[in-house]
Amino acid sequence: VSEGFLKDLFAAEKQNPNIKFTVDLEAQTLSVLGAGLQTEFDIDPYKKTCLINGYDDIDYLLSKKELIEAFEASR
Repeated sequence: VSEGFLKDLFAAEKQNPNIKFTVDLEAQTLSVLGAGLQTEFDIDPYKKTCLINGYDDIDYLLSKKELIEAFEASR
């Protein structure tokens, strides 16, 4: 997130230490409830897929098993 957003975020937290955040991983947004703050963030597509699906590295590879087998068969 940008430096400006972080500055606004810390100012909002100082006013309300019980402030709540919402992270929407699919939309790649971070919202600060009640403060009117929202921003987008970047995340590696691989990491995003793993977080959304609860995958570790092996689970991710297993989810691509058919693609891997098709690639191997075409070689």
